Amino acid sequence: MAEHLRELFINYYETAAVILFGIGFTTLLMHRNLLKKIIGFNFMDSGIYLYLAAKGYIAGRLAPIVAEGRTDPKLYVNPIPTGLVLTGIVVSVSVTAFLLALTCRLYDRFHTLDIDEITRLARKEQV
Repeated sequence: MAEHLRELFINYYETAAVILFGIGFTTLLMHRNLLKKIIGFNFMDSGIYLYLAAKGYIAGRLAPIVAEGRTDPKLYVNPIPTGLVLTGIVVSVSVTAFLLALTCRLYDRFHTLDIDEITRLARKEQV
């Protein structure tokens, strides 16, 4: 048991990422309020970005900027996880903006943020 705890503390970035993802996933599943679901979605995104950044970093290596003519790849950190994180953040901000705009439209139409109530009212309108 002590061995597992030591590994959790050694990999604290990954542990924090899993906890963030778990909080977001639980929030997404357990709450009916659309704003809380959006917040849970953003927690999940943050956990994924933290995990990717933690896995992409290698202690003792430099940023991938060739300086002083040193081109040995063993000196530098892999830039691909960082690029994925930056791209993911841009996509996440766009999706969050869309979800918030959609939530505003749904609230204007149905005067509630409860997803079950919105579904009930929408089905009632169709009949």
